This record gives sequence, structure tokens and C-alpha cells, in this order.
Amino acid sequence: MNFNHTKKIIIVLVVIGLIIAFRVFHLGEYLTLAYVKESQKHFTMLYEENRALVISVYIAIYLLVTSLSLPGAAVLGLAAGSLFGLLTGTIVVSFASTIGATLACAVSRFILRDWVQKKFGDRLKMVNEGIEKEGAFYLFTLRLIPVFPFWLINMIMGLTKMPLKTYYWVSQIGMLPGTIIFVNAGKELSKIDSPSGILSPGLIFSFVLLGLFPITTKKILAFYKQRRKNKVV
Repeated sequence: MNFNHTKKIIIVLVVIGLIIAFRVFHLGEYLTLAYVKESQKHFTMLYEENRALVISVYIAIYLLVTSLSLPGAAVLGLAAGSLFGLLTGTIVVSFASTIGATLACAVSRFILRDWVQKKFGDRLKMVNEGIEKEGAFYLFTLRLIPVFPFWLINMIMGLTKMPLKTYYWVSQIGMLPGTIIFVNAGKELSKIDSPSGILSPGLIFSFVLLGLFPITTKKILAFYKQRRKNKVV
């Protein structure tokens, strides 16, 4: 057994161990909106005392969740808006989510390739056809419009030939608009202290943006593709 094979087995065992620990110790309970809301004052106090440490711990948790395709990334995005505000929250989530997605893609490509191929091989054909026709723009479209879940895109794209460097920067740009909207929604949610707060203009606007963004983006991309097609013709 060579060194690379041994290293691969160790990484797989570590990944499996982390996923099992996440389930056994019910760590998912700490990645719920209810828990974030209950602990908001405590986290805010910690953040005011040591911002660099809190941001570092947040990024580490986000990377762990996204790289292992665990549930909770959406709640973490909302929590960033609540804790860090719109600007800092957007920057932190943008880089953490993109790095985490790239790590998940790498895990899929170099470690879990056979399992992912067996599990999602039918969807891989469609993705490969899309990349063949549109290149990196296809990934950009997937990031803007949630046709597939976030974690599934990372898994499937790991089996494609797209360089990880390309995967990173396209994901960074493609996920940014959605990240801004999500973090802003979290910022508005943090202001709710009573049921009446749900009807605040800021929160209603955030939810409207969350609902309209995929539809609007889809129409814009369809218009762009049609224009590009007409130019070719």
C-alpha cells in the first residue's frame, strides 16, 4: 500500500468520523435559526470583545459545514448578517462559502470520486453537457439560479475536468449576489424582538428579494443567452 493511498484512507476516515460526530452529538441543533436567535445577545457580546477571534471561529465552522456538505450553511449565512452586519457579513460569508465549496469539490474529486459517481452519475451527464456547451458560464448560471442544492453542485462538479482555480473564482462571483441578499435578511431578522417585527419593511423587502432573485436572474440569463445565440446565427 503506497503512501498516497494510505493518506487517502486516513482522510476518508476523518471525514466519516466528523460526519458521525455531527450526527451523534446532535451538533445540527446549534445550526438552527431558533438557536441563533436565542444566543444573539451572547454572540454579540463575544463579537464586541474579540472580533477577530469570533470571525475566525465562524469561518472555521462554515468551512467545516460546507466542505463536508453538512446542513446548516443557510442558517450560518443568516447568522453572519445578524452578528457582523451587511458589509462584514457579506465579505466573511462570500470567502468562507467559496473556499468551503472548493474544498467540497476537491473532496469529491480526489477522495469520494467513486461514491459520487455511483450516487449522482445520472445528473453528471447533464452537467458535463452544460459545461461542454457553455464552459465556466454554466457553473456561473448554477450558482446564480439554485437548480441544484449548493452541496450537490460541489459534489457533481468535483467529477468534471474544470480546474479548481476556475471553480473558485466563478463560484465567488456567482454566489455573491445571493450572499448579499441572504446576509441582509439575517441582519433584518436580528432586529425582531416581537411577532410584530415580522411585518417590518426591511424584513419584508429582504424576503421579497429572496423570492424574486432566482426568477429575475433566470429571465436575465435567458435574455443574455438568446442575444448571444442570435449573434452567432
